[in-house]
Amino acid sequence: MNKSKNSYKEKNTFIVKLDNRQRDTWQGEVVWADENRTERFRSALELIKLMDEAMNKSAEAASFTDKTSAV
Repeated sequence: MNKSKNSYKEKNTFIVKLDNRQRDTWQGEVVWADENRTERFRSALELIKLMDEAMNKSAEAASFTDKTSAV
């Protein structure tokens, strides 16, 4: 089955903790629950980028696992 780069095989769980809101955006931390990894963010855009990065890493890892199990 041929999957596009942006299709994700697994679901990911994120916990977003907001510390405050300044200059019309959020600041806080995001926890990637599946990997027990925590990152701080300074804006909503940075939060989205962190989550997208985590999703892409997850998809790449799943793709690598699929390729090695086929060998």
